[in-house]
Amino acid sequence: MAEDGAEELTPATREELVEGLAFAMRYKGRRRVHDDLADSFMARIAAERLVDWLEGSRFVVLKRPPAPPISDSAHHRRPPLTE
Repeated sequence: MAEDGAEELTPATREELVEGLAFAMRYKGRRRVHDDLADSFMARIAAERLVDWLEGSRFVVLKRPPAPPISDSAHHRRPPLTE
Protein backbone atom coordinates (compact mmCIF):
# COMPACT_ATOMS: atom_id res chain seq x y z
CA MET A 1 0.00 0.00 0.00
CA ALA A 2 3.01 2.29 -0.02
CA GLU A 3 2.73 5.12 -2.51
CA ASP A 4 5.64 7.05 -3.99
CA GLY A 5 8.23 5.38 -1.75
CA ALA A 6 6.24 5.95 1.45
CA GLU A 7 7.04 3.51 4.22
CA GLU A 8 4.57 0.83 5.25
CA LEU A 9 3.25 1.69 8.72
CA THR A 10 2.02 -0.92 11.19
CA PRO A 11 0.24 -0.53 14.53
CA ALA A 12 2.57 -0.46 17.52
CA THR A 13 1.95 -3.07 20.21
CA ARG A 14 1.01 -2.14 23.76
CA GLU A 15 4.42 -3.27 25.04
CA GLU A 16 6.26 -1.18 22.40
CA LEU A 17 4.31 1.90 23.49
CA VAL A 18 4.93 1.30 27.19
CA GLU A 19 8.66 0.69 26.62
CA GLY A 20 9.01 3.76 24.38
CA LEU A 21 7.20 6.09 26.76
CA ALA A 22 9.05 4.79 29.83
CA PHE A 23 12.37 5.22 27.99
CA ALA A 24 11.44 8.79 27.05
CA MET A 25 10.71 9.59 30.70
CA ARG A 26 14.07 8.21 31.88
CA TYR A 27 16.37 9.54 29.15
CA LYS A 28 17.02 12.77 27.28
CA GLY A 29 18.63 11.68 24.05
CA ARG A 30 21.09 9.02 25.21
CA ARG A 31 21.72 10.64 28.56
CA ARG A 32 19.90 9.24 31.56
CA VAL A 33 18.07 11.98 33.45
CA HIS A 34 16.75 9.77 36.27
CA ASP A 35 19.01 7.07 37.67
CA ASP A 36 17.11 5.99 40.78
CA LEU A 37 15.41 2.57 40.73
CA ALA A 38 12.21 4.22 41.99
CA ASP A 39 12.32 6.58 38.99
CA SER A 40 12.40 3.59 36.65
CA PHE A 41 9.35 2.06 38.35
CA MET A 42 7.47 5.36 38.27
CA ALA A 43 8.29 5.86 34.58
CA ARG A 44 6.96 2.36 33.83
CA ILE A 45 3.76 2.94 35.83
CA ALA A 46 3.17 6.34 34.20
CA ALA A 47 3.77 4.84 30.74
CA GLU A 48 1.26 2.06 31.41
CA ARG A 49 -1.34 4.60 32.55
CA LEU A 50 -0.76 6.68 29.41
CA VAL A 51 -1.15 3.64 27.18
CA ASP A 52 -4.34 2.67 29.04
CA TRP A 53 -5.72 6.13 28.35
CA LEU A 54 -4.69 6.04 24.70
CA GLU A 55 -6.34 2.64 24.23
CA GLY A 56 -9.49 3.78 26.05
CA SER A 57 -9.66 6.87 23.84
CA ARG A 58 -9.34 4.65 20.75
CA PHE A 59 -6.03 6.11 19.59
CA VAL A 60 -3.96 4.08 17.15
CA VAL A 61 -0.20 4.60 17.19
CA LEU A 62 1.68 3.54 14.08
CA LYS A 63 5.35 2.69 13.71
CA ARG A 64 7.74 2.57 10.81
CA PRO A 65 9.46 -0.63 9.73
CA PRO A 66 12.88 -1.33 11.27
CA ALA A 67 15.80 0.59 9.79
CA PRO A 68 18.10 -1.35 7.47
CA PRO A 69 21.23 -2.71 9.15
CA ILE A 70 24.36 -0.59 9.13
CA SER A 71 26.62 -1.41 6.20
CA ASP A 72 29.63 -3.57 7.01
CA SER A 73 31.31 -3.05 3.67
CA ALA A 74 35.07 -2.56 3.45
CA HIS A 75 34.94 1.13 2.55
CA HIS A 76 33.39 1.89 5.98
CA ARG A 77 36.07 0.11 7.99
CA ARG A 78 38.99 1.94 9.49
CA PRO A 79 42.44 0.72 8.51
CA PRO A 80 44.30 -1.11 11.28
CA LEU A 81 46.63 0.97 13.42
CA THR A 82 50.30 0.42 12.68
CA GLU A 83 53.04 0.86 15.21
